[in-house]
Amino acid sequence: MDAVCVAEAIRHAGQAGPPTGPPAGDASGDDPGRTRTVVIGSGFGGLAAALRARALGHQVTILERLDQPGGRARVFRRDGFTFDAGPTVITAPELLDELWALFGESRADHVTLLPVRPWYRIRFHDGRHFDYGGRLEEMAAKVAAFSPADEAGFRRLAERTRRLYEVGYRQLGAVPFHRAGTMLRAVPSLLRLGGWRSLHALVSRYVADESLRRVFTLQTLLIGGHPYRSPALYALIQHLEREGGVWFARGGTTAIITQLAALARRHGIVLRTDSTVTQVLTAGGRASGVRLQDGSTVAADVVIANADAPAVYADLVPPRLRRRWSDRRLRRLQPSMGLFVLYFGTTRRYEDTAHHTIILGRRYRELLDDVFGTTAGLPDDPSLYLHRPTATDPSLAPPGQDAFYVLAPVPNLRAPIDWARGRTAMRDRVVAMLSARELPGLEDCIVSESVLTPVEFARDYLARDGAGFSVAPTLRQSAFFRFHNRCGDVPGLYLVGAGTHPGAGVPGVLTSAKVVETMLREMSPILGTVA
Repeated sequence: MDAVCVAEAIRHAGQAGPPTGPPAGDASGDDPGRTRTVVIGSGFGGLAAALRARALGHQVTILERLDQPGGRARVFRRDGFTFDAGPTVITAPELLDELWALFGESRADHVTLLPVRPWYRIRFHDGRHFDYGGRLEEMAAKVAAFSPADEAGFRRLAERTRRLYEVGYRQLGAVPFHRAGTMLRAVPSLLRLGGWRSLHALVSRYVADESLRRVFTLQTLLIGGHPYRSPALYALIQHLEREGGVWFARGGTTAIITQLAALARRHGIVLRTDSTVTQVLTAGGRASGVRLQDGSTVAADVVIANADAPAVYADLVPPRLRRRWSDRRLRRLQPSMGLFVLYFGTTRRYEDTAHHTIILGRRYRELLDDVFGTTAGLPDDPSLYLHRPTATDPSLAPPGQDAFYVLAPVPNLRAPIDWARGRTAMRDRVVAMLSARELPGLEDCIVSESVLTPVEFARDYLARDGAGFSVAPTLRQSAFFRFHNRCGDVPGLYLVGAGTHPGAGVPGVLTSAKVVETMLREMSPILGTVA
């Protein structure tokens, strides 16, 4: 492990005391026997945190700034098409099952998860492709067919990812990392497993074929990480997928959000949309509620922020209370890349296109360096992630038509790109690439379309620098060094979401809510399930 990181962990060891909880009740609340909890944001993390707090007996209110729940997982419905705005890949479905089980219900009664096969089709610039997905033996057979000399190495890599999964996900994923001692106890295991190396370096030890190296390092891009800079710990995603499969919800990801919101309302959670929080209020040095854009306030004993973590500190926490996350330190953080996303429907169906297709350009590392940098312009040869949900659920488009979204990693707003002009240029570049390599004749059959750029990520989601996945999962921004789920400067303030421990992606975000639940149990006088 990086010596600087270890030194910082040692320096912080022992500084964090036991969690400080809110008062047992408040005579000013609707129910003086319940802890009042306000959740900022209704993405996966906010909804999960709200449900877990409610199951502990809290009186919970969710405040969502958009006109619908979901945050980045909102939905666009246009011209008969249903477009999931954000997450499209569901792994570790047991994390969803747990939320319904908290209230004695079954997820399967409300949301149907459909298996996706292949998990991803990866198309290379030379015309070859690799269908990624399946259990160990199935994947080994695919590797052997593509590059026979790499089968044995893949099996060794798979064993390493399993061990990283056992340590990084099973043992540490839902463990609070706000105390340095937790990190120090994890260091020996991570050192033995090479978790401090870059993901690309780890994969390259086992796999020689350059195309397969790309196949087994792409996973960090789906959580906002540069494969050459993200620690090998994130290779656990490969085993996570093998363990639980890759799924898609009937009706789209929005069906999960809709049903989670309905679950929340059924069990007494208040969910308010069109409600933008502008400040976390404090009294006596601890969180006491929030102020909204219209000037109104909502009192609380606990505040849980499912907003972009850097923005929580920069925009919601008063500067006088910020000891660790000063403006200067926030500026030194490395945000993830930005995203260009084109949502479109077609007048025809592309039956040969898989549900998830990754289309790689000529360059790999050079493109990644540009995308994660601050000096490059729009990429001339982007790599694309193409989502065709109608491959699994045709009801998301009118009969005989297809719904798509295509995502291209691009520099975030720290790069000098004029998106007022660049959005059209990027749109045309992406459509031309899709037409040439995956969707022939696309230019002539698009019937509905819309675009999100880093500008919209900053405007709609209040994402700092328009980053697609909050802070990048580098070594110095993971585990103890990532945003803690408990604010050390403001007791009673907790954080969930992509920028916090354990990280981005639906499993990471849902797990961050489990971490907060563990902390609330330590401080809450109200235990058990909802009365």
